[in-house]
Amino acid sequence: MNHSTLGRSGLLLSALSLSLISIQALAQSEGENPTLLSEVVVTSSRIPTPLRNIGTSVSIIDRDEILTNGSNALIDVLRNQASISASSNGGAGQTSYIRIRGEEGFRTLTLLDGLKLSDPSGTQIQPQLEHLLSSGIGRVEILRGPQGLHYGADAGGIINISSIRGSQELSGSSDILTGDNGTDLVSAHLSGGNDNADFYLSASNYQTDGINSRSSDTILRDDDDYRNTTVHGKFGLNLTDALRLDLVVRNVESDTQYDACYHSVSGTVHDCESPYEQNAARVALSYNAAYGSHSIAYSQTETDRSYYSLDELGFSSNGELRRLEYIGTVTSMENLEIVYGIDFEQNDNGQSRDNTGYYLEYLSDFSDSFFVTAGARYDDNEEFGGHTSYRISSAYLIDLRDGATVKFRGSYGTGFRAPSLYEEQYNAGPFAFAPASTTTLSEEISKGYEAAIEYYGANSLRLELAYFDQKVKDAIDFDLVNYSGYIQDFGESQSKGVELSGEIALATQWTLLGNYTYNDTERPSGLQRLRRPEHLSNIGVRWHSSDERIKISAHYRRSENSIDENFGTIIELSDYEVLDVGLRYALSPQVELYGRVDNLLDEEYQEVFGYNSIARAAYIGVRLNF
Repeated sequence: MNHSTLGRSGLLLSALSLSLISIQALAQSEGENPTLLSEVVVTSSRIPTPLRNIGTSVSIIDRDEILTNGSNALIDVLRNQASISASSNGGAGQTSYIRIRGEEGFRTLTLLDGLKLSDPSGTQIQPQLEHLLSSGIGRVEILRGPQGLHYGADAGGIINISSIRGSQELSGSSDILTGDNGTDLVSAHLSGGNDNADFYLSASNYQTDGINSRSSDTILRDDDDYRNTTVHGKFGLNLTDALRLDLVVRNVESDTQYDACYHSVSGTVHDCESPYEQNAARVALSYNAAYGSHSIAYSQTETDRSYYSLDELGFSSNGELRRLEYIGTVTSMENLEIVYGIDFEQNDNGQSRDNTGYYLEYLSDFSDSFFVTAGARYDDNEEFGGHTSYRISSAYLIDLRDGATVKFRGSYGTGFRAPSLYEEQYNAGPFAFAPASTTTLSEEISKGYEAAIEYYGANSLRLELAYFDQKVKDAIDFDLVNYSGYIQDFGESQSKGVELSGEIALATQWTLLGNYTYNDTERPSGLQRLRRPEHLSNIGVRWHSSDERIKISAHYRRSENSIDENFGTIIELSDYEVLDVGLRYALSPQVELYGRVDNLLDEEYQEVFGYNSIARAAYIGVRLNF
């Protein structure tokens, strides 16, 4: 790290800190805003829990923020959150990854209305976030750090997404958007219900001519287009006052053009195409009583993809994920709640593997200011045997005399990830060679802890400082030196660092928010881990008119000190800074105009070596509400 880089990061960090702390006195003088600490979070322990009681790191994105941001892809909304770095192999629809606190994207579990969006046809069963549009999304909860207790021991972080919550009155909206790079979006949403039943339906069609995704494409130099049609629905039926049936169904069909695929005659070519389809469904029956609750759910995800080179089929893959889970709670005891459950999961891509998990967690509030959780999980993996993982967390709050609140919290968690079926199959197949073909893959073991202090004051003031340290033993990844297959990086891979984030409402119309993450990553060899910025900064400003008919948001992000690897050669990726701006203008309660400018500064940068990023692009749309 050079001194100029350190200076820029330090200057930005100082500016953010001073901007927030300088107005702390104003916040203290006006008393606490209790709505922040009383906001309910479901993801942390699978039951509704006030943020005040939670000892883990949580970020929340609501519907209004998603709409004002204006991004078509949800991954571009997530980029602005603390400790989240994203990388894309080109423009829209290209392979993309989210890394939370430096952990791999396939260790990040993504849920949508309870559906596990892991792709069983993929190499490492990672979620295909590039196919997830922001249209129809109502709320996102992000848990940072190992969170395998309730969701599976391989979950290194959780992105829990909820679609728009329907109302009992029939209502809906439709959107039409157009913009640069031949981009068009048409979407519609409809919801309704009564005391006995409710429903929500959404459909969207997105298409863009895209950009030339790979810099090595100097022959065709063509844009790589992307098409996405998504249909999502959820239906609820109140069988009795205590018994409810829920159904979620989802279908995604997409087609992506990309560069640098292999053709049996022509070798490497840049005329490549990948159709993709995912069908998913989940049915759940829940019962709520005075002493607690019970819920049983079954879900199934089927994914099919193909890869074409010069219009000839190169290969295809398909996979199926089946999951049966039971969750029980006991909430009737004083100062104590219990969450317990069992889940059975089967992955199938021609071969199959089962995993059964059992977990139990105690949630205790010894007083109005001290909260503790402790839980353990046992996984019985068909191929890799039994593993026990656990998580403990605590939070302690001090209410200050000026009405503000200081919260101290910390957590420690462990987990494991078994090699995916694809990783094993590739190493045993005809395209692998030593050292991958001679490596017997074993499970990864992970652990991590965090310690944090938060300050809550008036005007929605929130300041947070957190230290985290996470390790993965014997991480599995593709061999980027010899391209021999999947190998095990024996030893500990580490991500540790500091998060600083804050938000403040200025006067009645302005909100200032930002975060800075210093992430020191290291592989067992001592080298920095790939595609993980050492410094990641985000600053945002939101403004709305006094009647809230006009809303504007601007987000600036900066990435520094990131590296990549190409055939064993370490490559330093250039630092970059990107400014995005979103706008909404309500002509009436029924008609709204909105727009967005991506990369307003027209920065040229690469998140992955050899892959281009989108230049400045503008979009405009109209939304009709009824």
